[in-house]
Amino acid sequence: MGEIRGRRAMLCFPQMATKAQITAELYLDMTFERDYIHGKIAFLLAQALVPVTRSHPLYPCFGVEMRVAPGVHRTPDLAVFAGQEPKHSVPSEPPLLVIEIISKDDRHRDLTVKLEEYRVWGVPNIWIVNPIAKRFVTCTEWGLHNVSSLALPDYPFELTPAALFSDL
Repeated sequence: MGEIRGRRAMLCFPQMATKAQITAELYLDMTFERDYIHGKIAFLLAQALVPVTRSHPLYPCFGVEMRVAPGVHRTPDLAVFAGQEPKHSVPSEPPLLVIEIISKDDRHRDLTVKLEEYRVWGVPNIWIVNPIAKRFVTCTEWGLHNVSSLALPDYPFELTPAALFSDL
C-alpha cells in the first residue's frame, strides 16, 4: 500500500525516482532559442504597438489568461484590449486582438482549435506570427490567410515581416 495525494492506494507497479543531473557548465552551454525568440517577438510586437497606445486607448497584455467559453481558458502570447483595461484578472470579454507566435513544437491541429475558439468568442483580429518562415497569417471566418502586413482597422498600425524580423 502507498499514498497518492494523501489517500491510501494500491500501487500496482513499483515506482522508482530517477534524476538526470547535469553540470552547471553543460546547463550554461545549452541554448533556449525557442524561448528567447518567442519572447523577443512578443516584446517587439508590443513595442510596435506602443505609438498607437499613445493616441488610442489600447492595452497590450502578455500571457493573460482569458475565459473564451464556459470551462475553456486560453492564454495567447499577446492580447490587446480596446477602450479600457480588462476589469477582471481573467477577462471573459474578447479583446480587440490576439496574437499567437508559432513555436517549433506547436501542432497544427491544436493551433487551429485555439484560433477557432478565439474566432467564435468574437475576437475581431487574430494574428499568427511564424518566426520560422518569417510570415504573418490572419484567421477569419473564411480560414487562414497569408498576409504581407498586419494592420488594425480603425487604428494607425501596420507591421510588415521585414520590420518585425529585422532585429532577429
